[in-house]
Amino acid sequence: MKNVHWKKQLFGAICLTLAAAIWGGVYVVSKVVLDVIPPFTLLIIRFGIALIVLGAFVVARREYIAKKDAPLLMAIAFVGVTISIAAQFLGTKLSSAHMGALITSASPAFIALFAIWILKERIRWQQTAGILLATVGVMIVIGVPSETDTHTSWIGNLILLVAALSWGLYTVLSKKATQKYSSLTVTTYAAFFGLIFSWPLSVWELAVTPVSWEWSWQIWMGVLYIGIISTAGAFYLWNKGFEWMRAGSGAGFFFVQPIVGAFLGWLLLGEYLGVGFFAGAFFIFLGVLLSNLRSS
Repeated sequence: MKNVHWKKQLFGAICLTLAAAIWGGVYVVSKVVLDVIPPFTLLIIRFGIALIVLGAFVVARREYIAKKDAPLLMAIAFVGVTISIAAQFLGTKLSSAHMGALITSASPAFIALFAIWILKERIRWQQTAGILLATVGVMIVIGVPSETDTHTSWIGNLILLVAALSWGLYTVLSKKATQKYSSLTVTTYAAFFGLIFSWPLSVWELAVTPVSWEWSWQIWMGVLYIGIISTAGAFYLWNKGFEWMRAGSGAGFFFVQPIVGAFLGWLLLGEYLGVGFFAGAFFIFLGVLLSNLRSS
């Protein structure tokens, strides 16, 4: 039994690491795509593609949910897709990218808190210390904006906090749903209901924002990458990882995202990468390791 538990923990850790790494890497792709496609429209496109990819597997495997469980899946979609992602877009626009990365890094703490409340998990001191240590690492990697940052808005920061809070709730509700359904089913229905709840945002956006639909092949490749890899793939891996791990232990893997994002920004976009990156990465990895230590 111990060997089986260890394997589940390992596979869960791999899934969460891959998901967070993909989301860190999508920063480079979305930086190009968002210059052409407005954010809420891109949200609809990415989850539409994800639904097609994941839905094909669900239909083939005949994995459907019971009507009584539809409200839970609808809540997962509304919280994780419509509220969290929309709040992240809007909050970053009103505030700054630095504050967006910094405030949304509070998501693991909210995951741990919701796990105590909803899943009745017992959070160990190692997990709490690990999350705090990794948060310090994020602050070192991305830096803390100065008071002279004119792009920072308290309204934007508040919306970013909503994004972090809702992502924590999405993660825990998804873990609860995977106790009855597969991660594939949960992710697919979240994409389906997320599209239903989010399309009014895209309709409004297209009414006020002109879009040229004559895209280059680079934009098409970027859209397919975001839809297939960073949405269908990464969301599935994230839910699968938490299916196999306790929420308090898995929360720390979220911090892999800023490390990969900063590294690829340096590698592909020529962004500056100083000593703080390596120091912060050390704190993050140490925090994730600490949060997954098992007490005797």
